[in-house]
Amino acid sequence: MAAAATTNPSVDELEKREEELFQKGPLQVLTNSVKTNSQVLISCRNNRKLMGRVKAFDRHCNMILENVKEMWSEVPKTGKGQKAAQPVNRDRFISKLFLRGDSVIIVLRNPN
Repeated sequence: MAAAATTNPSVDELEKREEELFQKGPLQVLTNSVKTNSQVLISCRNNRKLMGRVKAFDRHCNMILENVKEMWSEVPKTGKGQKAAQPVNRDRFISKLFLRGDSVIIVLRNPN
């Protein structure tokens, strides 16, 4: 039995592959956002949405964001016997934010 020739890719080859993934793969939206300084809308696992500008990211979707508007809905608490209150839309502004990639569900570019 001949041993299969396995070669580990060099650092340069790995960097080239990663760059290709950033240009053509699902991370293309983030790459374009960094280059054009355009806004993206990010849906997170905590059921909140973030709209802001991506300054940097990595392959795990960790991101550094600027000028972020965080948006979510809250249902006010009501007493016993009262009917359920309507959800209230809330938001806040965050000037700089580090977002951990495992909380990202989807990233959309801003259509404007």
